[in-house]
Amino acid sequence: MQAGEAAEQSGSDDSEAPPPEVGGFVLQLLHASDMDGAAGALDNVETFSALLDGFRSQMPRQTLVLSSGDNFIPGPRFYAADAISELGAPGVGRGDIALLNAMGFQASALGNHEFDLGPRTLAAIIAPEQGEDGDYAGASFPYVSVNLGLADDPNLLSLVAADALSAPLAAGTLASSVIIDVGGEPIGIVGATTPHLAWISSVGDVTVAPADGFDLDALAAIIQSAVDDLTAQGVNKIVLLAHMQQIEIELQLAGRLRHVDIVVAGGSNTLLADETDRLRPGDRAVGGYPLRISSAAGEPMLLVNTDADYRYLGRLVVRFDSRGLIQAGSVDPAVSGVYATDEEGRALATAAPITGVSRIAEALRAVIQDRDGEIVARTGVYLAGRRGDVRTQETNLGNLVADAFLWTARQYDPRVAVALKNSGGIRDHVGVILQPPGTTRADQIEYSPPAANRASGKRAGEITRFDIESVLRFNNGLVIVPITAQELVSLMEHAIGFDGVGATPDGRFPQVAGMRFSFDPRRPAGERLESLAIVGDSGEIVDPVIEGGALVGNPNRVIRMVVLDFTANRGDGYPFPQPSFGRVDLAGEAGQYNPPTPEFPDTNGNGLIDDAVPLDRGLFDFAAPGTEQDALAEYLARFFSETPFDLAETPAREDRRIQNLALSGVRDTVYASASAP
Repeated sequence: MQAGEAAEQSGSDDSEAPPPEVGGFVLQLLHASDMDGAAGALDNVETFSALLDGFRSQMPRQTLVLSSGDNFIPGPRFYAADAISELGAPGVGRGDIALLNAMGFQASALGNHEFDLGPRTLAAIIAPEQGEDGDYAGASFPYVSVNLGLADDPNLLSLVAADALSAPLAAGTLASSVIIDVGGEPIGIVGATTPHLAWISSVGDVTVAPADGFDLDALAAIIQSAVDDLTAQGVNKIVLLAHMQQIEIELQLAGRLRHVDIVVAGGSNTLLADETDRLRPGDRAVGGYPLRISSAAGEPMLLVNTDADYRYLGRLVVRFDSRGLIQAGSVDPAVSGVYATDEEGRALATAAPITGVSRIAEALRAVIQDRDGEIVARTGVYLAGRRGDVRTQETNLGNLVADAFLWTARQYDPRVAVALKNSGGIRDHVGVILQPPGTTRADQIEYSPPAANRASGKRAGEITRFDIESVLRFNNGLVIVPITAQELVSLMEHAIGFDGVGATPDGRFPQVAGMRFSFDPRRPAGERLESLAIVGDSGEIVDPVIEGGALVGNPNRVIRMVVLDFTANRGDGYPFPQPSFGRVDLAGEAGQYNPPTPEFPDTNGNGLIDDAVPLDRGLFDFAAPGTEQDALAEYLARFFSETPFDLAETPAREDRRIQNLALSGVRDTVYASASAP
């Protein structure tokens, strides 16, 4: 079932539903997910907390507060927590946990970003700590995921508890499921994490099931086993926290399950809303709130989700009958739905922001504010990095990042010809998005360069350290990989080989430099490239690789590519050779992301753990040489410190490095002499 189909289903006439049973149990579910923005989440979290506290005070014995994961992500806010004493013992990522603790979250799924820096860092973020600098409380709520072998990793083993225990549990607890008492009623909470986790994050020794990430029947069977364990204990109200990253997957998964009442989706930033919900300017819901579906046993089931970064609070108030079945007709659109956390939302809140939330948010802001005063370069245009842009088409920010990779790699090896950046690692835009008052259409949105920040001394149009840390939050290392022309074709076919490429956002979509290509998404995966050419700095053809859909020249000729260690280590499923003989890790092999053998990360097969290569430290030292943040900072400072960057973002049909031949009016100009680089 597609989201659009679900939306249509959710709009069915509830007047035909049987009248709700008098009595039963009424639950208020307050929920969020994907609070992994840069500073934007801090702008929203205090109003979010005020709305949450106000709604909870209305139904104090009937409220459940849950997250479906991605509560933090490496980036400015994440690293700012290493410098604030308000946490007791400072540490990266701990500020986000402190915010959730202060708001009284009761359980969360494990998302993919919880694993971005590996299980050791995850444990340090959620486990309590007693140290010389003070005591850190850890996560006061359990994290749940039924399809992850968390006890397989020694860093997490001590935190793993038995399943289906009754909350509260010890701080930092990991489990498959938990039972939470709400007004005397036991509510079963089961978590599930995308089975593609090992592709997109750093799992260490954690095993991920099912082995075939596309086997939804197998995943449903794993979840069902945990659900059945809960029902065997007499629990007849069950919530699934499903961090699948695509709401279409969560809808398909839900229909394979029995005895699950509510699914809280996560990872896709999908905004669901009903007709009474006021949305932020420019936002558009893709389906109703809640989506009404049926379980595999024909039972009524509700699915909810909302946008990221504390931009909305999700609120579902629903009645269960005496058998524990959802009464879908009891959902009142005037009560349930999503509540925007902007200024107008703040005015509607019936409670003040939670004091602990304000205290932590202000401390994090102070650190970030200081870093926003470190000026790197200037831009005269908006730099497009939003998920819907950068994961579907070439963007001006994607080009800048790829150009920076190529320029940096050539400082060490001038023979490097091409660069590839996975768009899932571009986490933010640079600039201002404004929906003018009184307008609602997407084509009326105004995109502008970065605004001034008087508090930090930043002037309009300036790009700062904070911007770079926000865009490239993971700060992976750059690697030079020698590949054959045939391998380049395979890599690029993989980059565009997913369903819906060019329309559906996917983190493996490429941003490139040193080459341009055309593709037809209407063709079968693996056969979509029509043209691909390696080009020089002025756009001239240096090496034709594909013409008319066919590889030309010697398929074994060597082409040097610069990518992230994440990608070269087969992140996002990229089929790079392992080991890669002749590979050079610019930042060294010891710190690389998710190597195949973490104990001895010799990814170039020379029998050594290579040190970082000698690179000029340049003008900035907030990131190590050879990492992506440093590459972008030094590149921008070199070329755009005095003269602002001025290449505005273009519609996909006007893109030249990446040409989508399925778009109206697009013709293949890869080999046209007038093409831009």
